[in-house]
Amino acid sequence: MLGRILKPFFPRGLYWRAALIVFLPVVTIMLVLSVAFIQRHYDGVTRQMTGHFVLMARHITAEIERAEDPAAAALRLSQALAMDITLVPQEPLQGQRVVTAWYDISGRLAIRELARDLPDMLGVELQRSIVTLWLPNGEAVAQLQFPLSRISARNPHQLLVLVFAIGVVMSLISFIYLKNQMRPIRHLAAAAEAFGRGQLMPLRVGGALEVRAASHAFLQMRERIERHIDQRTLLLSGVSHDLRTPLTRMRLSLSMLEDDPEIAALLSDVAEMEALIDRFLEFARTEVVEPVEVADLGALVSQRAAEARRGGQAVELMGPYSGPLVSLRPQMFARAFDNVISNALRYGSRARVSLEVGPRFVTVNVEDDGPGISPAQYELATRPFVRLDPARGASRGSGVGLGLAIVADAMRSHGGRLELDRGVDPEFGGLIARLILPLGPDSRV
Repeated sequence: MLGRILKPFFPRGLYWRAALIVFLPVVTIMLVLSVAFIQRHYDGVTRQMTGHFVLMARHITAEIERAEDPAAAALRLSQALAMDITLVPQEPLQGQRVVTAWYDISGRLAIRELARDLPDMLGVELQRSIVTLWLPNGEAVAQLQFPLSRISARNPHQLLVLVFAIGVVMSLISFIYLKNQMRPIRHLAAAAEAFGRGQLMPLRVGGALEVRAASHAFLQMRERIERHIDQRTLLLSGVSHDLRTPLTRMRLSLSMLEDDPEIAALLSDVAEMEALIDRFLEFARTEVVEPVEVADLGALVSQRAAEARRGGQAVELMGPYSGPLVSLRPQMFARAFDNVISNALRYGSRARVSLEVGPRFVTVNVEDDGPGISPAQYELATRPFVRLDPARGASRGSGVGLGLAIVADAMRSHGGRLELDRGVDPEFGGLIARLILPLGPDSRV
C-alpha cells in the first residue's frame, strides 16, 4: 500500500534511483546526527554556562549593594571579571528581550535561560553577539554587557557546516562514480533499442561484472538473431527462385497448347503461384538491411498514393502532404504502404489515406469500405502465413497471408507499430490500418 502511494514520487530512471538509494541514508544520518546529538549537546553546554553566569550576576549585584561606593565597586568588578558593568538610572526596560538573529538557536536558548533564572531581570538584549542585561540595584540599575560566548557555546553550527560541506563534496564524487557505472548500462540499452529498429550499433563491453555479462549475452543473442534472419532470408529467396524455373517451363508449355478451358485454368494457377512467389520474395526482402535516412514522410505517402491512382486504383488522398521529416528506410516503408493499399483494395472498392502528426508519433491512416475484421482477429491478421475467412475475399483471391505481416515487420523495424481498427465513417466503415512511426531526435515537423 505504501509503495503504491510513494511510487509516483520515485524517479523512473535507474541512475536517479541508484542515487536515491545511495544518498537518502546519508542525508538521514546527517539529520539524525544534527538533531539528536549535536543540537542536544550544545543545548546542554549552553544551559550549564548560563547557570554559571546567573551565579556570577547575583554575586555582582550583591557586591554593588554592599559597597559604600557602588560606582567604584562596579568599576572594580568590571576589571576583575572582564565585563562592562555600569550603573544607569531607572528606565522602562521591563520585557525588552530582543534577539535579532532568528537563526541563532543557542543565543535564543541562553536568553530564555537567563529570563527563567533571573526573574527580577528588567530586560535583556542580544545584538551582534553582545548581550546587554539590566538588573535592579537599589535606586539604580546595574547594566551588564558581555559577549554571548560567556553564556553560550559559540559557533555550535561549525560542525554542521563542516559535515554538510564534506557531504556535498563526497556526494559529487559519488555522482561522478555512479555516472561512470551507469554509462555501460545506457550504452547497452541504446544498442538494444537500435537493434530493435534494425540498426547495428557498436557496443563496447565495460562496467561491472554483471553489466559485462549482460553485454556479452546481448551480443551473442544479436549474433544468433542475425544468423537466423540471414538463414530465413536465404531459404525463402532460394526456394522462391528455384520455383520460378519450373513454373516458367510450365507456362511456356501451356501457352503452346491449343486453347482450352482447362489450359486457361492451368495458366491461371501458374499465374497465382508466380504471384505467391513474389509475395514470398517481398517478405524475405523485409529483412534486408536498408540504410536509414531522413525522408519527407508526407511527400513519400503522396507519391505512393499517386502511383496507385495512376495504376487505376481508387485511392483518395486527404492531402497533398509535406513533412514531417522522419528517419526511416524509404523503400521498406514504401513496400509496407503499398501492401496496406493492396490489402484495402483487395477486400474493398476504395481506400482513403490521411496523415496525423502528434508530439511523439506520426500516423499514416489507410481506410477502406470493405467488410472489415473482427477485433478478435486483429492480432491474427498480422501473423505471417495466416489467412482469415477465405470467403471474406473470395472474389479477389485470398492471398498467402503475408500482406499485413510484411507491414507489421516493417513498422517494428522502424521502432513503430501497426494498429488495426474499425472505421467509423459511413463511407469508409471497413478496416483502418494505422502505420505509426516515432518522431525521433533527427525528425522535424
